[in-house]
Amino acid sequence: MQEESDQAGPIGDKAAGDGEAGDRQQLLLVTGMLGAGKTTALRVLEDLGWEIIDNFPVRLLDRLIETPDAKDGGPRGPLAIGFDSRTRGFDPHRIIKRVKQLSERGDLQITTLFLDCASRELERRYNETRRRHPLAAGTPAATGIRAERELLAPLRRWADMLIDTTEYSTNDLQKVIREKFASSVGEELTITVSSFGFSRGMPPVADLVFDMRFLDNPHWNPVLRPLTGLDAPVGEHIRADPAFAEAFTRIRDLVLFLLPRYREQGKAYVHIAFGCTGGRHRSVFMAEQIAAALRDSGFSPTLLHRNLGSRAADLPEGGLHREK
Repeated sequence: MQEESDQAGPIGDKAAGDGEAGDRQQLLLVTGMLGAGKTTALRVLEDLGWEIIDNFPVRLLDRLIETPDAKDGGPRGPLAIGFDSRTRGFDPHRIIKRVKQLSERGDLQITTLFLDCASRELERRYNETRRRHPLAAGTPAATGIRAERELLAPLRRWADMLIDTTEYSTNDLQKVIREKFASSVGEELTITVSSFGFSRGMPPVADLVFDMRFLDNPHWNPVLRPLTGLDAPVGEHIRADPAFAEAFTRIRDLVLFLLPRYREQGKAYVHIAFGCTGGRHRSVFMAEQIAAALRDSGFSPTLLHRNLGSRAADLPEGGLHREK
């Protein structure tokens, strides 16, 4: 079976019923192949402000929608419901029929997301985790995967959105879900500005990384060594470097240029990281300065200093090779 990837637009692109999109309950049905990333997708949606229900019997969807708080005169928050072949009463044809009926209502906006993955990759994931496929019934995982793919074929063809996770890491899938669904619950951009030490490894997830090791290192001043980039004497030392002022201006202007464009593309999270050797002086100071500049421009960044508590005399910072 040939795998495919569908780059469908955000959930808000699909209209359902006669009401305005902003007045309707947003309902996202998340399903797909076991092992394709449903749990990861639901966790990201929860971080984005969605109400999440997993392994929900779709036959009870009517009762869920008609709960009393849904009739309080205003639209409820977006709701994502996860289900798969293990869900009690799972019947793709009946699910499609019922969702079609519900989509005719003017107070609902229903979208179905199907997460797919190539069979060979699903086999690898099952072998790697040593989990048994629920439909394999004592046979190899490949047998259960084939049976599941045949069972889910109607849902896959019918779904509004399809994401193929064959080549995706967990972080890749998280990014795709954020990009597709963040704009449907709000336009606010979540910004993190952080500092770190290269000697202790790069941050695992960062959109923009700036290396501050070109600035004069306060570590080599015995008076400044025990201090950090939060202390005024260290800041004065860094500001005195002839390269600092121009570097700060260029980085600030680049970040302020990029952030609105990230927002326009539907990106929900931006992590801006500043690194130096030990993560205590130059990176901390620059992160503080950029965060302040962002606040002055109307943003509300979260500021994190990963290695601020590291010992000043650690070998990576004060080792045999003096790094200026």
